[in-house]
Amino acid sequence: ICKVKLSLYLYVITHDLFVLSVATVNCLDRHVHTSPDRVALIWERDEQGSEVKYTYRELLEMTCRLGNVLRRRGVKRGDCVTIYMPTCPLAVAAMLACARIGAAHNVVFAGFSADALAERIRDAESNTVITVNQGVRGGKFTELKKTVDEAVQSCPSVQQVLVAMRTDTPVVMTARDVAMEEVSEIIEVNKGLIKGLPEMLKEDVVCEPAVMNSEDVLFLLYTSGSTGKPKGIVHTQAGYLLYAALTHRYVFSYHDGDVFGCVADIGWITGHSYTVYGPLANGGTTVLFESTPIYPDPGRYWNTVERLKINQFYGAPTAIRLLLKYGDHWVTKYDRSTLKTLGSVGEPINTEAWEWYHRVVGDGRCPVVDTWWQTETGGICIAPRPSEPDAEIVPGMAMRPFFGIKPVLMDTEGKVLTSNNTSGALCMAQPWPGMARTIRNNHQRFIETYYQPYPGYFFTGDGAYRSAQGYYQITGRLDDVINVSGHRIGTAEIEDNQCSAVAESAVIGFSHDIKGEGVYAFVVLKKNIDIKEDDLSRQLNKMVSKKIAKYACPDVIQLANRLPKTRSGKIMRRVLRKVVERDLDGLGDLSTLDDPTAVQEIVEGHNAILRKQQQKQQP
Repeated sequence: ICKVKLSLYLYVITHDLFVLSVATVNCLDRHVHTSPDRVALIWERDEQGSEVKYTYRELLEMTCRLGNVLRRRGVKRGDCVTIYMPTCPLAVAAMLACARIGAAHNVVFAGFSADALAERIRDAESNTVITVNQGVRGGKFTELKKTVDEAVQSCPSVQQVLVAMRTDTPVVMTARDVAMEEVSEIIEVNKGLIKGLPEMLKEDVVCEPAVMNSEDVLFLLYTSGSTGKPKGIVHTQAGYLLYAALTHRYVFSYHDGDVFGCVADIGWITGHSYTVYGPLANGGTTVLFESTPIYPDPGRYWNTVERLKINQFYGAPTAIRLLLKYGDHWVTKYDRSTLKTLGSVGEPINTEAWEWYHRVVGDGRCPVVDTWWQTETGGICIAPRPSEPDAEIVPGMAMRPFFGIKPVLMDTEGKVLTSNNTSGALCMAQPWPGMARTIRNNHQRFIETYYQPYPGYFFTGDGAYRSAQGYYQITGRLDDVINVSGHRIGTAEIEDNQCSAVAESAVIGFSHDIKGEGVYAFVVLKKNIDIKEDDLSRQLNKMVSKKIAKYACPDVIQLANRLPKTRSGKIMRRVLRKVVERDLDGLGDLSTLDDPTAVQEIVEGHNAILRKQQQKQQP
């Protein structure tokens, strides 16, 4: 605790002072001075058993060379570079190279469509994009360069696209593209790396870090909002890095020499904080996981744990629920004796999955830390650890606030609930170093989203329960955002469809055995439209996949003649949720609806879908 207080004190006295590129000096240079040959990254490539290791010296050299390339090609302090890459060492170097020269980075998940990528490039006003020819995941190839080509057609700010080669498949190059080759020569011949910039070989291995203000932008990361337009969350240099480092060390009980295995993609905040910045700031060894939990078989995670001797494993409840169904033998066949802490992130973990994770994966000896936090918080805010070594951990509960975090629960009238054994809207009563500073280009939206709902408090958008013992349990979203496999999707994003047959739609989340939440879409067709349900489903899924990503596609599509609305025309999603949850007694007063009989039609349509699903399950 003394160390934490000292660190927080150092953050306070450096606030608004100028510091040398806080992120890269703390993540690279200081470790190179003391332990240059310590392994920084272990790239667990999609091809099982072909991992590649990088020392801190090698990562610093790659970062400096790429930083010099960006500088020479006109990227300057204050610019924003969009990175559209799979989880790989060159992507990490690209993030750090941007930070080193004072440019912000905007990492976009490599599963996003061209439309979603373009929207984020335009909002970030990026003049440079970094990508690869193809992504490789689960034995399948995705055409990332083609996606970028399509996206930048509607992005006039983009002047250049740097293209690395993850596979040997050639791609069409345009006048704006900068070909990348043989980055393996930069560090070590025959290391089997992604192929990169030939220009990097010409660059000096020294790249002077930019002098930055502690509150200068480090990166943007776009997260879904209830309005349909993604929010460019802004994180800054000193506070974010401090918070990522502290939470990584104390929540997971990370010690020097440990191997930290966060299997999140770098396109999400978890990958930023606990694959890249947190572990590297602590001088740790971090795993870059490129594959899937079930490729080439459901033992992939635990094969990786055995082979890389992972000490802390941090994954999503979605994956845990999926692997649970395959049986214990895929876990127990591998040696997991190096594991010391298991972590869960992205959504609340149900008790069954928690107990399997603890009992089978951790052999009943590893604490499971169910962590709650968000893109906006920068790092973990509520988790079972740190605490006294033998303090209880309750399955399925995030439990204890981290140092400096002061959560409160609010009632519907905006008053603080002071008693225990109660539920309310989860807010934060005081600031913390890792919190987001604004939404890019829209500070008013930042204020309206997080501070106006409960003046004087930061509103998280989540509901929570506080137990009799004072422990916190997250109960889910309170706004129109769905959490699918840990990915937040605004319902408006999905509803904003381009399908010519659809007059209007309403999307809600529903309980899903694997994903946690699934997507349930109610669709009203235009008059005189004659289309088969299967054809409509294919059209809508194709549209959503193209506009957002495959994971956002509806799991269930229910056709309806009309949707339940208030007299002012607002769709009553609360009513739709109750129907799907089969909680008809909880529908409440329907007299405010424009036409209450619409609800009965929705109920009958939902029952028809249930009967159809039951028939499919029968042998």
